[in-house]
Amino acid sequence: MKRKVLLMGASGSGKTSMRSLIFSNNPASLTARLGATIDVEQNHVRFMGDLILNLWDCGGQDSYMDTYLSTQRPTIFQQVGVMIYVFDVESRENHKDLEYFRDCMAGLKQYSPEAAIFLLIHKMDLVRERSQVFDKRKVELEEASEGAKISVFGTSIYDESLYKAWSNIVHTLIPNASILSRHLSTFAEACNAAEVILFERTTFLVIATSSSNPSSTRSSPEPHETPSTEGLDSKRYERTSELIKAFKYACTRVREEFRSLEMEMYDFTAVLDELTKNTYVMVIVHDPTIQTAALKMNIRLARRKFEELQNDSLIA
Repeated sequence: MKRKVLLMGASGSGKTSMRSLIFSNNPASLTARLGATIDVEQNHVRFMGDLILNLWDCGGQDSYMDTYLSTQRPTIFQQVGVMIYVFDVESRENHKDLEYFRDCMAGLKQYSPEAAIFLLIHKMDLVRERSQVFDKRKVELEEASEGAKISVFGTSIYDESLYKAWSNIVHTLIPNASILSRHLSTFAEACNAAEVILFERTTFLVIATSSSNPSSTRSSPEPHETPSTEGLDSKRYERTSELIKAFKYACTRVREEFRSLEMEMYDFTAVLDELTKNTYVMVIVHDPTIQTAALKMNIRLARRKFEELQNDSLIA
């Protein structure tokens, strides 16, 4: 199954850098070497096995944008599953950026009216008073969207915010992801776990959790959640993704292959292991009597069921 993902925004806004960080496992320190995108760069990214993300990284120079919105308009905007529009928070041409964005929204409305729309206010690490700046820009984008349903995130390649945004993006592309969450909750109960998190194998983006939808921003738990998830850091999923990706990269630097991870701390135990051929799972428990060997055995026993669930989810 293929899904078209349209990545747009002004030249220099950071589109190619974030794509490199998420899908090519490059650290943020290496993104400065990347050149400007010429016209449209298409990449087919295998995600969750049979789901292919047809990623269109569209160069943001004025000449290209004008072409996308005129002669290439049907080609660019047809059959889009998700459009990601990236805004440089320090852009000096904000008015022009908004005009191009409105034109892109018109193209989507004409050719792909059901497409999900994500707006990333990028390079937030460069500004002070981040929350105030973000809130102001978000209001501007909501007005420019003229009532269309949008999701707005402040992002930076230097912290976990980029993983939060992209986890939300890919979550919309996976059919029946809520079914995976329900079965993770059942698995968590069987393991007496405080929380279970499912990651995509290559990107380590969060696919589903036992406690909530990763796109949720609520502060109180649902009835089926274990009480131990209350009061936990709301950024814990994306921070975990960021740390694991950094650890994987460190493994490649010393020519070691990353396979699994076990942590035994004074107040919790965590096991990260392969669940299916396309996913990893992290199981977190607070009971000190539960051994990591028992958690790994439960993961092995659950593999066949989650392989079936994943296949059913992608076929649906």
